[in-house]
Amino acid sequence: MEAIDTDSIKTYLLTLQDRISTALTSLDTSLQLTEDQWQREAGGGGRSRVMQSGGVFEQAGINFSHVHGSSLPPSATAQRPELAGRFFQALGDSLVIHPLNPYVPTTHMNVRFFIAEKKGASPVWWFGGGFDLTPYYGFEEDARFWHETARKACSGFGQEVYPKYKKWCDDYFFIKHRNEPRGIGGLFFDDLNEWGFEQCQAFMQSVGDHFLEAYLPIVERRKDTPYGEREREFQLYRRGRYVEFNLVYDRGTLFGLQSGGRTESILMSLPPRVRWQYNWHPEPGTPEAKLYDIFLKPRDWV
Repeated sequence: MEAIDTDSIKTYLLTLQDRISTALTSLDTSLQLTEDQWQREAGGGGRSRVMQSGGVFEQAGINFSHVHGSSLPPSATAQRPELAGRFFQALGDSLVIHPLNPYVPTTHMNVRFFIAEKKGASPVWWFGGGFDLTPYYGFEEDARFWHETARKACSGFGQEVYPKYKKWCDDYFFIKHRNEPRGIGGLFFDDLNEWGFEQCQAFMQSVGDHFLEAYLPIVERRKDTPYGEREREFQLYRRGRYVEFNLVYDRGTLFGLQSGGRTESILMSLPPRVRWQYNWHPEPGTPEAKLYDIFLKPRDWV
């Protein structure tokens, strides 16, 4: 039977959380960091880090969790009802970064591992994760760079991997009730186990390792771009779409809430400020309309 090394996964995830936290606070030295170590009553716990009130990042949160329990919640067994009632462990890092400057895109990254076990049966395990980008004002240079780095993360795992997981990301981060994508996508994968444990773990780590490489150069290019009230109001309006997706569709949010996770950590993905406006549409030919006309349409960027 193939050895499943959850200790090595946990070590990697904690180290990745440290690396990303250090990178963000080094770039934005005015960020105020709050760290919480928490325990889950039903089993396990985690380490949450929320960074707020910076000059570059209005709020950034990165959460490590390692939870376990006697049965998987409905969000995890909807596609695999045969796993209901199994003991499970779930480990993962999840982050969302909400920048202050509207010309810097919001981003999300998640890497995770699940294992479901039952006496007398072989364990069922899988990896999942990915990263995606949500610009408010789009730049083709940034979109190409983001996807080139996403493709680089998939290099060495098969030519079909990037286009497959790029399309999955486009399909997953789609706001059905708005009939529009959340952003320009990136990578999304789930239920990954067909390559064997070591290769699947290596891919998960490659995705985690390429996140900063993909995001920070875009932040550096855009963080000092002048903006005014118009751009800020549009950013807050578009953040509403982020809230809608996370609360209605996101499987990670649903899993966390259904499994009795720590609510404050689960909902740290929500922006600190947001607004909605009834039946608003951008005027044709404006920079705001360009986001809808060019960037909120799935396309091959590389």
